Amino acid sequence: MKKILFGFAVCALALQSCKKDNADDAPVYTEPTIDVQNQYDDQAITKFLDNSYFDAQGNIKTFSTTSTDDDNETKLSTYPKETLSNGTIIIKRPDAQPLQGKPIAATDSIRIMSTTTAYWATNEDNEVKFRYGFLFSNDIYGSGNPQVDPLYYYVTEKFMADHNNTDRNVYQMAGFHEALQHFNSCEIDDSVTPNLQGVIIVPSRAAFARNSYFQAPSYPSASLRNRTMVFNFQVYKSITRPKP
Repeated sequence: MKKILFGFAVCALALQSCKKDNADDAPVYTEPTIDVQNQYDDQAITKFLDNSYFDAQGNIKTFSTTSTDDDNETKLSTYPKETLSNGTIIIKRPDAQPLQGKPIAATDSIRIMSTTTAYWATNEDNEVKFRYGFLFSNDIYGSGNPQVDPLYYYVTEKFMADHNNTDRNVYQMAGFHEALQHFNSCEIDDSVTPNLQGVIIVPSRAAFARNSYFQAPSYPSASLRNRTMVFNFQVYKSITRPKP
């Protein structure tokens, strides 16, 4: 009997030791340097553009790995694109730009319809790509109505004063704000069915990077730290903002 009890004790100690070893062996996440994260963002954007296309309405879709139905679609990477100095990518859909649109000035008030996804570019199993994506906003399949001056685009002096922080970078995504000025607004009513103008991809360094930011009530609870933002959108209207 003593031998049996001793055997149980040895087994229990061995199991405890295994559990401890397994816990010790579990990988611990180490945040990469900012330079490395920037490289991951750029590499993941390149892969995203190769793996995605516009559907007939301009929505971004991922190529199927099990069907040939989308084999004739055009990769986003084959469209003409513009890259801003901060790494932000601009791609305009052919035949989806307004013929008599209105230029968007830096301080204009806008009405914008968009589906926006936040991605984290990570290197796992020696593969860099976007992972852990979540919807940041979804007007097209959500409310069905354009947003008016979302905070990530523009924040007023009064709003900043009311919240005791006058640093625009706490509220606005610099890359998106700059890139939007490369488009014209369509000057259409809110009731018009979206025909999306294209995509703006804002790498984390041109979004909120690792800085503190204002958490608007409409934002998801998930963190925007290190997140690259993919804006698939149409600007319905832009209006010259009255001077304060």
